[in-house]
Amino acid sequence: MARGDWIEVEDRMQSGYGYSLDAETGAMTDPGFAPFYSPAEMLQMGVFEGRYLNDCRAEFPESWFASAKLSARADPALNYFGVKSRQPLAEWRRKGWIIQPDPRGWFQWYCRYYLGRRLPGVDDRQIKRWRGFARHAGQVRANCEPGNPFCRPRQRQALLQWSYDCLI
Repeated sequence: MARGDWIEVEDRMQSGYGYSLDAETGAMTDPGFAPFYSPAEMLQMGVFEGRYLNDCRAEFPESWFASAKLSARADPALNYFGVKSRQPLAEWRRKGWIIQPDPRGWFQWYCRYYLGRRLPGVDDRQIKRWRGFARHAGQVRANCEPGNPFCRPRQRQALLQWSYDCLI
């Protein structure tokens, strides 16, 4: 996949949607957006209980899934910290956290942004949400000794799922 490519999306949650790649893969074009992990690193470390992107892998580079921890059923043991730390998609919808055109939420948006899709307005909202999540890193720093990954594992798992350094 490269800048200028057109991506067609056909999966269980989205049909007839497509987008162009307007930036190089991995280019973070907003100066206030500096994720710590790539989508592939996040999937390899273990996020969302292995239950993410399972039916839409064709949209993303196969290399992202080479070492991904995936499962047909949600399994908290697959998360990096081995704990449950997500809410059901229905709860995300209820709280207004789903921003179209990404029906799976922030991580789907991030995967598409990382690939090079740019959507003014949508990108701004999602980056603002990412910045707001920084408070969790502050809480880990304030309440945990440096280098102790066993302190606040749910909060650390959530940091990973938002591409913040979870091993602070």
